[in-house]
Amino acid sequence: MVNGSLFVAKLSEPPISPHLKLVDYVETLASIFGELERAPEEAKAGLYLEQCFVFRGLGETKLLRRSLRSARQHACRVHEKIVFSAWLRYEKREEDLDDMSLMTCNGRALECPKAALIDGYSPITVFDPCPCREPLDNREMASEECSTSSVTRDDVVFCIDEEEVFCNRENIAALSSPFHAMLFGSFTESQRTKIGFSHNGISVQGMRAVDEFSKTGCLEPFPPEVVLELLTFANKFCCEKMKSACDKCLAALVRNVNDAVIFIEYGLEENAELLVASCLQVFLRDIPRSLHHPQVASLLCKSEGRKRLAMIGHSSFALYSFLSQVAMEDDMKSDTAVQLLERLRECATSHRQKALVLHQLGCVMLERQQYREAQNWFEDAAEAGHVYSLAGVARAKFKRGHTHSAYLEANNLISRYKRAGWMYQERSLYCCGKEKMADLNSATELDPTLSYPYRFRAAVLMDENKIRPAIAEINRILGFKVSPDCLELRAWFCLALEDHDGALRDIRALLTLDPNFLMYSGRVPADQLLRLLSQYVEQWTKADCWMQLYDRWSCVDDIGSLAVVHQMLENDPGKGLLRFRQSLLLLRLNCPKAAMRSLRLARKHASHEHERLVYEGWILYDTGHREEALKKAEESIAIQRSFEAFFLKAYALADTSLDPASSANVIELLEDALKCPSDGLRKGQALNNLGSVYVDCGKLDLAADCYVSALNIRHTRAHQGLARVFYLKNDRKAAYEEMTKLIEKARNNASAYEKRSEYCERDMAKADLSMATQLDPLRTYPYRYRAADAVLMDDHRENEAIAELSKAIAFKPDLQLLHLRAAFHESLGEMEAAIRDCRAALSVDPNHADTVELYNRVSCRK
Repeated sequence: MVNGSLFVAKLSEPPISPHLKLVDYVETLASIFGELERAPEEAKAGLYLEQCFVFRGLGETKLLRRSLRSARQHACRVHEKIVFSAWLRYEKREEDLDDMSLMTCNGRALECPKAALIDGYSPITVFDPCPCREPLDNREMASEECSTSSVTRDDVVFCIDEEEVFCNRENIAALSSPFHAMLFGSFTESQRTKIGFSHNGISVQGMRAVDEFSKTGCLEPFPPEVVLELLTFANKFCCEKMKSACDKCLAALVRNVNDAVIFIEYGLEENAELLVASCLQVFLRDIPRSLHHPQVASLLCKSEGRKRLAMIGHSSFALYSFLSQVAMEDDMKSDTAVQLLERLRECATSHRQKALVLHQLGCVMLERQQYREAQNWFEDAAEAGHVYSLAGVARAKFKRGHTHSAYLEANNLISRYKRAGWMYQERSLYCCGKEKMADLNSATELDPTLSYPYRFRAAVLMDENKIRPAIAEINRILGFKVSPDCLELRAWFCLALEDHDGALRDIRALLTLDPNFLMYSGRVPADQLLRLLSQYVEQWTKADCWMQLYDRWSCVDDIGSLAVVHQMLENDPGKGLLRFRQSLLLLRLNCPKAAMRSLRLARKHASHEHERLVYEGWILYDTGHREEALKKAEESIAIQRSFEAFFLKAYALADTSLDPASSANVIELLEDALKCPSDGLRKGQALNNLGSVYVDCGKLDLAADCYVSALNIRHTRAHQGLARVFYLKNDRKAAYEEMTKLIEKARNNASAYEKRSEYCERDMAKADLSMATQLDPLRTYPYRYRAADAVLMDDHRENEAIAELSKAIAFKPDLQLLHLRAAFHESLGEMEAAIRDCRAALSVDPNHADTVELYNRVSCRK
């Protein structure tokens, strides 16, 4: 079924990332942090946005969201607030419990559309409840704003088209300086009781509304068309208070895209900043759909539209960054993406902003196969300081047929700048044989998270008919970074071995990650191949599936477990419990987006209200809303006592508080959970968690009983907890042996090697940690141990420790690694380097107490 001689030829080359990719991201983060310390409040939102770009380039979703939240927190202008509020909504679009309407508040102030329309800096925090959710009668508010003064005498008449509108001279004069000059100045109108007003663009109904507003300051009873007339009138006669009231009133009427399309033209024409903001906010909260609306696209994409928005203060780098990101994600090759990037370039001011947009234009042109233009944009981006764009220059040259020139470009990149894995990966595309393999090996050594080198080496082995070594090579990255393209490759390798079960496992796993995945260079739907291969394997009954799931769960084979759950869902797609299990496995595999999708499906297919509340609680917990998750668990328990509700409450409570009273409460909740019906897989987890709480409370015998009970129902991870009990009882040998059992049983055992290192002598510990790094280079403890070990063994080996930490920092912005490296720099008296690392660490976590203390100390010493 598989032609084994074409794998290298069919292998797709690694894409050029459209995000900031920095040779030294630590330096950039430190620089931005320093600027934030010195910046006035109104400049901080833009700096947090630039910090967000750095984290996006590093693939750190949680950190980029935190930077976006910080940008929203520090936004002062309405324009900034609506952009960052909508951007946060877009980034979290798969996490909200309900599909809310465009202008519905989710209860959190940072994302509230109404709060975004309030001008000025407001230091709200991430989880502050929104004031618009407080019980308050809007009509009472409106009535408070209106005047309740006594009735005034009408002493002037405005004549419009043979009709008379009676008004109060003083009230009309108070509307603006021009009216005051007309009615009380040297103009003839000041002496008249009847004033002709037919040619001033106001209708009789409109003038009566002007009179009413002059007396009450209220617009509540007037229909929108009258308020629009008043807005024009207010502009013409400089009635600022009336204009502001009309602006607010009309802004509150915008509810959907159709409303916004109509009103924004009035807002732009009449310079109504809040009305335009409200319309723009609707467009942004309906993205990407609104970008396909012709009138919206015309306004946002064309240069003339940007200039119109700029005239009223609604054009910014932040706005077009958001729009261009969405357009590129929607369709990288589209004209819309190109136009929005061109508008973004017009807004760029700082060197970092210019470099980013020039690079993104290069990426879009590369995708559109306009290679000459792509090369030009990449060259401009490189000149602006974005070194990674030189890889784009090389790629564009290669696509134009200039392979040798591309090689020289990549070679020059390596010789001129600090070495990085992506540099060697790029050069490998333009050479062959041993030189290519050497470059790919260097790429993996410098950045083991790059998947292309593993895929290429595996493909070469496959073309040489070395199938099992090819599978072993691709397993190296699947052990710590699961992706559909690597699973697809292993599925083809399994087919070459006629291992249909293995191929089905990987296809089911990749369909869980991406239900619409296309295999064979995008030509064959994965689910179609799944149906074809299913004919060649034994069909499992429901009982068989549960047995297979137990087997894979107990040997810590998360990909295998995922495949079994996928098969079970084929027979029972509406099973919420299975979707929940699926989400747990995806979280273990570090696939948070897919996990959230499964959790939402679990909620959708919940068969009972109490079950639905539990899944809502987990969604809230996984998105950082622990208190709300606790409430959902309590609501579920009030309806029906269930294992999952008690487990959720115990889990959330354990994460929010560690005091003795809370520990006792967690123990009680887990014991209640164990009394409820559930299967062994979940009960094993509960016993394991209960054992951990007992250990924290110093009740080691009770903890050991829990871990043994968990092992009796094949919860293999309990070996780790039992090892900890032995260690705390001063039996390191038994602890070591217990961890060895886990290593022997577990398919994914990098963490087990790391943990076993704590229970053995130095040389054995170093060997275990070396194996842990080999199996999962993203684990940071081994690097920290080796760095600390180097210094402990010899006081003069700080540079060696720094080099060890730098290996991991190069591809992982980890707080502990940066903090430790800063401490070593301090011990060497290298205060500038220590300050740099402290600032980068505080960019990752601004509230880390040890780093704050270190930063203050080294700053004083400097």
